[in-house]
Amino acid sequence: MKHIDNRIVDKLIAFQKNEITEHAIYLKLAAKIKDSHNSSVLKSIGDDELRHYLLFKKYTGRDVGPRRWRVFKFFWISRIFGLTFGIKLMEKGEDSAQENYAALTSVVDELSDIIKEEQDHEQKLIGLIREERLKYIGSIVLGLNDALVELTGTLAGLSFALRDTRIIALAGLITGIAASLSMAASEYLSTKTEEEGENALKSSIYTGIAYIITVAVLIAPYLLFDNYLVCLAITLSAAVLIIGLFNYYISVARDLSFKKRFLEMTAISMGVAAISFGIGYAVRLVLGVDI
Repeated sequence: MKHIDNRIVDKLIAFQKNEITEHAIYLKLAAKIKDSHNSSVLKSIGDDELRHYLLFKKYTGRDVGPRRWRVFKFFWISRIFGLTFGIKLMEKGEDSAQENYAALTSVVDELSDIIKEEQDHEQKLIGLIREERLKYIGSIVLGLNDALVELTGTLAGLSFALRDTRIIALAGLITGIAASLSMAASEYLSTKTEEEGENALKSSIYTGIAYIITVAVLIAPYLLFDNYLVCLAITLSAAVLIIGLFNYYISVARDLSFKKRFLEMTAISMGVAAISFGIGYAVRLVLGVDI
């Protein structure tokens, strides 16, 4: 075995700690997941991490424990937001570690194999994970997008047309609930036609729930505050926040570009809101409505 100075040993110990931490995360998730297929995939990835740990141990000659906070954090992120999101978020943080691995390939011969395995084999295994929420992500996107575009526009128009937060909230709530039911029904009929009825009900439920949650968030300011302009500002800010959070989730879980999708959705929602704002102002002037 090559002589390794203490500085490099310290780096290898840090790598070793990363591997045993991920091993602990994967095994803890595998033990809690009811789906036998997903549990098997997670255990397989965990076994890879353990092999990497033992390889580093051969060079360091030390045993190290996992980072308990990291195990706790990613276990619960995966449980709450889904396996695919949690695992890919964790692996995203390991990109810099792989760059550090590459810098030491001349010292540890097996590091090239570890890098390749991290990039190829584990990504393939992660791709095997079956997760219902990702299967219906198109339905969620449909409900979310429609609610953001329709409700931001409706609330902006109503804000200048009516200028009474309680009436705006009432009108927006009625519109939102009716639209969510209509959208869910449309998704059911559309999915039933395309897939001969398979998963049509679940698709419509995901669409409806995404729509109603978005409606609740956007209307909440009008129930809490009296100034309609303040309410509109908070609602538009909430819409941008929802767009940001959702697109971040999608970008991690599906390996898509965050910036492009975020800017596109934001531009559409804010553009519709601005047009509706102007229409509401014009309607109030033309019809002489003053509440």
